[in-house]
Amino acid sequence: MVSDLKRQITQTVKRYWGFDALRPLQAEAIQAACERRDSLVVLPTGGGKSLCYQVPPVLLGRTDVVVSPLVSLMKDQVDALLACGYPAAALHSGMSPDDRREVESGLAAKRYALVFAAPERLVTPGFLRLLDQCNVQAFAIDEAHCISHWGHDFRPEYRELAVLKERFPQAAVHAYTATATARVRADIVQQLRLTNPTVLVGRFDRPNLVYRVIPRVDKQQQVREILTRHKGEAVIIYCISRRDTEALAGYLQEHKIKAQAYHAGMAPDLRRCTQDAFAEERIDVVVATVAFGMGIDRSNVRCVIHAAMPKSIEHYQQETGRAGRDGLEAECVLLYSAADAMRWESLIRRSAEESEQPEEVIVAGQQLLEQMRGYCSRLECRHRFLSEHFEQPYEKPDCGACDVCLNEVEGVADATETARKILSCVARVQERFGAMHVVDVLLAAKTESVFAYGHDKLSTYGLMKGTPKKALTNMVFQLVDQGLLIRTEDDRPTLRLNDASWAVLRGQRPVRLIKPKAEPVVSSGIEKDAWEGVDRGLFEHLRGVRRELAQERSVPAFVIFSDATLRELARSRPTTESQMRRVRGVGERKLADLGPRFLGEVASYTREHPSTGGRAR
Repeated sequence: MVSDLKRQITQTVKRYWGFDALRPLQAEAIQAACERRDSLVVLPTGGGKSLCYQVPPVLLGRTDVVVSPLVSLMKDQVDALLACGYPAAALHSGMSPDDRREVESGLAAKRYALVFAAPERLVTPGFLRLLDQCNVQAFAIDEAHCISHWGHDFRPEYRELAVLKERFPQAAVHAYTATATARVRADIVQQLRLTNPTVLVGRFDRPNLVYRVIPRVDKQQQVREILTRHKGEAVIIYCISRRDTEALAGYLQEHKIKAQAYHAGMAPDLRRCTQDAFAEERIDVVVATVAFGMGIDRSNVRCVIHAAMPKSIEHYQQETGRAGRDGLEAECVLLYSAADAMRWESLIRRSAEESEQPEEVIVAGQQLLEQMRGYCSRLECRHRFLSEHFEQPYEKPDCGACDVCLNEVEGVADATETARKILSCVARVQERFGAMHVVDVLLAAKTESVFAYGHDKLSTYGLMKGTPKKALTNMVFQLVDQGLLIRTEDDRPTLRLNDASWAVLRGQRPVRLIKPKAEPVVSSGIEKDAWEGVDRGLFEHLRGVRRELAQERSVPAFVIFSDATLRELARSRPTTESQMRRVRGVGERKLADLGPRFLGEVASYTREHPSTGGRAR
């Protein structure tokens, strides 16, 4: 990169965002945008994609347009930019006619460096005419994977964006996404008609995330146990269905946890209230479907829980990527049952048929689902698996940041004998019943169905009496996952034996079943390092100040300062503006606007707590 341009970029980033250095590939992406070359930029969530399209227009004094899929995401990004003194605006359906006219007037007058718009608004004739008048030189397509059938979140309205190259041949188009395999990347380039694009693909690995996959035995209890490790911290819990979110949120509320449900079936105002409460730190936990996703810009989510398996690794990467966006430690826990995969298979087919999608969409969905099952059922380093899925080698022999490498998973004692008992019971009921009936027989349940078929007389009746029902059910589905049992895909699925089943029954094949270790989860080295030297008391005090300011200004708390900035303030305890200017995340506008308040709070807290000396407590 030309040294003069590099110096200007560094100065711009420091001025607006308070960052002294760029992250990997940001400089190359910014250079491509400055030089108006088409580009495809794939950086993990938290990798700094937004900066790549925010820097060029304000540096060069032009107006660029950002295509963003959600109103909430646009609003949060504009709020954050305005707080940095950056000229930005958004056009969306939630605006009043007067506000919309004001933004359109400002766009025509070139008062903004960035204007955000949804894809469906961008391609309207009126908006295209307005852009013609403004001589727009670059378009940034955020969440660009939405344009691909082979991506994990295909949106038909994104296909309309191909018109940009026809309508604005002089303009560069830059596509940004957090998750895209080589196949999806090629499809994005083709669909957007990018011309000889600069393709930049960052490391998909998120070393600050600790991944855990736990057999789901008692979902509600397991979720509560995880939340005890994150009291007072931001947590997102993902469920498959709307009903699941409401039931789990209600359960958590009954146990005095500040949680709310969020799904697409809720009224828009209610969804926005939940999202605002989470962003402003008035609630700690959101229990959501995937509807709660791209619009979430909160940087300090400390835990993401999947109460059921997501339908693709791409979804999983994107959803877990909402944890630890500030670069600090975060935990990602997936409660897994093979039943989730069967549920998703049905939903994928039904959804595709109802929306009249081609068969290739169903096939693609099934392939993605099978990859996700492999992640859940294989005992290997989670970081390695995810990196290699996105075609990137993982060099470390041990990540030290997943359940496998932390040695938190153990095998079930006598797993092969347990498997033989289960398979034998399936044979005894003549392969005509589902998993729950087989479990009832093994546990000697006194149900109407068991007695009606005379299954209380079978030799396998009560063979595993005393085993927790949910644990046994989980083991049945582990056998399905390993291909040692077949579960039919009709309306009333039944369990069937196959050649592998008989090999186990004949003693020709060993079986391994897993369960979480009984010992409590211990902190990883990542968490210990992130708190080194931080006065936690001062950090919590500054969080309270941030929350108060956010509520006064009606903006999300992260717009004030990130957790990473607050931890550095609580570590270094600056006493002057010059010292505070050196803290990452403190730009010129925020230093002038917020510096006196936070310097005063640090000084006041230090006087009242001199014994801590700035050390972690």
